[in-house]
Amino acid sequence: MSENETRFKLTLHYDGSAFHGWQVQPGQPTVQGALEAVISRITGEHRTVTGAGRTDTGVHATGQVAAVTVPGKWTSRTLVRALNSLLPRGVWVQGATRTDPGFQPRFDAVARSYSYRVGTVPEAASPFHRRWCWPLGRALDLEAASRTAESIRGEHEFHAFAKAGQSHRGHRCRVTKARWQPWGELGAVFEITANRFLHRMVRYLVGTMVDIALGRRKEEDMVLLLGDSEPLPGDSALTTSPPAPPEGLFLTGVEYPATARGDSVVNQTLHYVI
Repeated sequence: MSENETRFKLTLHYDGSAFHGWQVQPGQPTVQGALEAVISRITGEHRTVTGAGRTDTGVHATGQVAAVTVPGKWTSRTLVRALNSLLPRGVWVQGATRTDPGFQPRFDAVARSYSYRVGTVPEAASPFHRRWCWPLGRALDLEAASRTAESIRGEHEFHAFAKAGQSHRGHRCRVTKARWQPWGELGAVFEITANRFLHRMVRYLVGTMVDIALGRRKEEDMVLLLGDSEPLPGDSALTTSPPAPPEGLFLTGVEYPATARGDSVVNQTLHYVI
């Protein structure tokens, strides 16, 4: 990055319904692709936009963090105004702040937060709700779901809850928050914060907890699935339930370490969906 350039941290909201996820894919509309197209248009050259998390097709965000380096003439105000005037309606830049030239949204993050909405009443199937929830339409035993969520907190092996893992990093994650809350009069929302997430981990967790809350499987299944070690070859006696649909999932925030007055603090970009 030259002296005449500035790196910005962007806070993004997007409706994932019209996108094939965050990451650029040839011939497919993606959030990263939409941002890079607009950045290229206003700067006159291609600029890579890096994100804190690669959300899947149909997954939403109210606290995604991204970073881009642009010519120094741009200010936070002018950049946000230009982006929001040209981006698709499904993407909105809440803010842009100047950041360190070496800031990397994905690798500098210390925690991420997600929420998942489950509609338990018929009204959840309304076109004004169903795009942003799992319109299950059935009552859940939230006490059972909450007890199950408690077992998720802490450090565990989440290999059973990953479509694809990272062999060089393993499957161990540290969950600092996992809870079910009422979602107004429409249903329930699951909130989770962890130092890292595996591919589709939240959706597998929700799918399994919903089956427990419907009485389809036992609460102790969660404890058994949260193994303390990698599974042995051929050990597939107990598996998770199918993953919850992507429409109910929101990336709600990303946390970064920061230094203020010599003290270690956490810089949070959190926007919870109610």
